[in-house]
Formats: sequence, structure tokens, C-alpha cells
Amino acid sequence: EVNEEVVRIIAAQLAEIGDQFDKEIKARVVNDLVQHFLNENLSREEITRRMSEAVEGLARAIPSDMEQEKAMLVLTMVLTKKIANTMPSLLHRVFSTSLNYISQQFHNYIVRLVSAVKQ
Repeated sequence: EVNEEVVRIIAAQLAEIGDQFDKEIKARVVNDLVQHFLNENLSREEITRRMSEAVEGLARAIPSDMEQEKAMLVLTMVLTKKIANTMPSLLHRVFSTSLNYISQQFHNYIVRLVSAVKQ
């Protein structure tokens, strides 16, 4: 069972970081991902791999004082938003891909975040 207040606290922290990252993500990165999402020939796994590569590339530029997993989680969410804003017709595909990627890569980290805030 998840306490809604805990979720709000975590969401506010991630949103603040996301606002900072939003300014740093270049349009080229977003446009490249949009093109991959538009390519119907790419499998879900291939698109997830492309998303992962973009997130990892952007994360390398993040200051080392921030947890890598937190930075990558926020970058994934910001990229999802930017792609959907650039090409709204991709909302369903980009959202489901991002959700799948987050579930696979950051599930344990999210559980730790929730546990830390509860204490």
C-alpha cells in the first residue's frame, strides 16, 4: 500500500529536477527519438533500446553529485513529455514504451525512494 502523501513528495522532487533537465535536452535528441517512434518497422524492444541509449547519453552530462538512477528516471520522464509535445500522435506509443522501460530499469529504485520517504 502506497501513501498518497509519499507519492506527492517524490513527484514534487522529481518534477523540480525535471524542470532543470528540460532546459538542457537538445531538440535534436528529441527529434531523433520522434523519428524512431514514427518508424513502424522498429520493434518495441528496438525503440526501448533507442530510448535507453538517449537516456544514458544524457545522463553522462549530469553532475556526479546526483544519483545516477534518479537522473536517468527523470530524464526518461522528461524525454517522454518532450516527445509527446513534439508529436502528440505518438503519446500512446511513447508512454507505453517509457512505462515499460521505467518498470524494467527503475522498479527497485522507485521502491527504495518510497521506502526512504516513509521513514
